[in-house]
Amino acid sequence: MDKPANGGFFVVWCKGEGVTTTTPNAERAGLPRGIWVLGFVSMLMDISSEMIHALLPIYLVTVLGASTLSVGFIEGIAEATASITKIFSGALSDWLGRRKLLAALGYGLAALTKPLFPLAPSVGWLVAARFVDRIGKGIRGAPRDALIADIAPVGLRGASFGLRQSLDTIGAFIGPLVAIALMWWTADNFTIVFWVAVLPAFLSFGLIAFAVSEPEPDPSREPAKNPLNLAAMRQLGAIYWRVVAVGVVFTLARFSEAFLILRAQNIGLNAMWVPAVLVLMNIVYALSAYPAGVLSDRINRTGLLALGLVCLAGADLALALLPSLGGLALGVALWGLHMGLTQGLLSALVADAAPPSLRGTAFGYFNLFTGLALLAASVIAGALWDAYGPAGTFLAGLGFALVSLVGLLTVGKGLAAEEK
Repeated sequence: MDKPANGGFFVVWCKGEGVTTTTPNAERAGLPRGIWVLGFVSMLMDISSEMIHALLPIYLVTVLGASTLSVGFIEGIAEATASITKIFSGALSDWLGRRKLLAALGYGLAALTKPLFPLAPSVGWLVAARFVDRIGKGIRGAPRDALIADIAPVGLRGASFGLRQSLDTIGAFIGPLVAIALMWWTADNFTIVFWVAVLPAFLSFGLIAFAVSEPEPDPSREPAKNPLNLAAMRQLGAIYWRVVAVGVVFTLARFSEAFLILRAQNIGLNAMWVPAVLVLMNIVYALSAYPAGVLSDRINRTGLLALGLVCLAGADLALALLPSLGGLALGVALWGLHMGLTQGLLSALVADAAPPSLRGTAFGYFNLFTGLALLAASVIAGALWDAYGPAGTFLAGLGFALVSLVGLLTVGKGLAAEEK
């Protein structure tokens, strides 16, 4: 297709589906302020969450005596809970025609649950705290992503989701760094670290409540009457459901990062330094997510997703066969690169494919199905760890990644064909 004479952007029309994507030229204006603010909201909440989550698997296993299968089950249930909640909050945001209220409610609930972690006396209490925390994540997730899609210029969706993902991930490595420093300063006092994590969570809620402005709804766009019925599912279109299929395939190959932490402990890393695993992973993730998003606005996104799966396969191979600090570092870095190349791109694909009036519902369905896949992947990983050890878990992950790559190349052909 030829470039328009005005030189503003390159338009690609997906045949028969009514989906457009654009490629910005180098002179286009920067990202809107709201995208940056939402990125910092995510960053602060992730600082809080990762201070806790970087230590929680070790705390469960070494202090409270939980099994690795229990850790996998807890992590899978937590993320699946968030994903199931997202479908209802996303649909509700479409029905209301408003996103910010639900997003702020989700961040507020997550902030309120953070004090439960230092107060919990048993595994049951921690499971409850993790469960309610993930409900908050579920409430905010789809409306926030739909709000980003509403704010972002069409030709900068990849960059917008990539920026939010990068800022979110900066928080994800600042949090473990703070946890390491506090563990050193307090002589491995988990409770103090969990209490300090409360502060950035409440700052995140304050930022979205008072510094984010939601754009006025398009008066010509009617709010969805019942976003969860079969007619609305059909209205989402074939391209959207191909994107969902790709997301599920990816998630089946990627279990919870809790198993990276357990692998670090398995090779003998001191508890104080275990959060460094998430620091390294999230540094690579943060550095790659925004460039990948910008690049995806200019080239076919399916190729970048395939490269991400190749990185995941390499990570699993290193973590399975190289039980050393060097092997751990290589595997964790490749894992982070895989995340950077894929997570923001999948969100941008959802935003590209979904009708504007059903964006919240679209992100909700996407997160529901990928969350259920993550539950299955994490429980399987925990069972394999208990039965065959860490090598068995990561070799199984390698197999899933290779199968997923084949699936992506098969399903992705439909996406690529529609983009031509």
